[in-house]
Amino acid sequence: MPEPHEPAEGAIAGTGAGGAMDLAASEATTLSPDGTGAAGPGGGPGTPARSLWSDAWRDLRRNPVFIISGLIILFLVFISLWPSAIASGDPLDCDLANAQKGSSPGHPFGYNGQGCDVYTRTVYGARASVTVGVCATLGVAVLGSVLGGLAGFFGGAWDAILSRITDIFFAIPVVLGGLVLLSVVTSNTVWPVIGFMVLLGWPQISRIARGSVITAKQNDYVQAARALGASNPRMLLRHIAPNAVAPVIVVATIALGTYIALEATLSYLGVGLKPPTVSWGIDISAASQYIRNAPHMLLWPAGALAITVLAFIMLGDAVRDALDPKLR
Repeated sequence: MPEPHEPAEGAIAGTGAGGAMDLAASEATTLSPDGTGAAGPGGGPGTPARSLWSDAWRDLRRNPVFIISGLIILFLVFISLWPSAIASGDPLDCDLANAQKGSSPGHPFGYNGQGCDVYTRTVYGARASVTVGVCATLGVAVLGSVLGGLAGFFGGAWDAILSRITDIFFAIPVVLGGLVLLSVVTSNTVWPVIGFMVLLGWPQISRIARGSVITAKQNDYVQAARALGASNPRMLLRHIAPNAVAPVIVVATIALGTYIALEATLSYLGVGLKPPTVSWGIDISAASQYIRNAPHMLLWPAGALAITVLAFIMLGDAVRDALDPKLR
């Protein structure tokens, strides 16, 4: 009688839970040809895993609205940092003999009511507007995200108190609040205006962050991390914040253009930036009384302001479309 066949050492049994689990583990660790072991959307090896951010960047690169707005914003940042690269004059160098004159060689935008070169002042005015918009947006985003994220994560009394505080701030008209608070400020720097915008702007981001954190903390991976003993800071920073930050980025990007327009409005009303600071709002305010006799004084700074605000709003819309899974 032939000897019974003995299974080779290390062979996997055809039946039983242990054999099935070992086989599954063996299949799961099969490497792709490039050694990454990552599976693509169709389940095949060799395709890197995709995330929300990689998909968003891929969509943004193909979106003409993002490309156009991005190029405009890059140009604005460039002239804000190095205005002398395209404007060699001094924005404060004025000659009353040239007051309200139109365009001439070397001065394509003409002169304003004080005899200053409108082209030079328009270029240098980008620095104040972009500085106010970027710094105010960063301050609002950080403060609102921290307060709203903590309220959404812990809830309870902290959430109730923060909700009532945000209701109070939402009841304050922004322009009226600026007229009251900034009218007593005598500083010629941009920081009082930035501080005012942060003071009244954080509740909007706070509510967005709170709702996003409340939604994210209900996901299964957060509950699994809690069951495994993860601490609150780890869950908030490693699991919740990366998945709750997208709405904050979208709202902050759109709000940046709004803050630039708000700075121009406050400067136009005389409570924002003050001379000798060069600002589009200041130039628009000074040119408004000459709109019939010298419309070029108002056209160029107002056009630069409109293009800047539109560029940031277009960028925010493109980012929103790329980060919204419902639009895929």
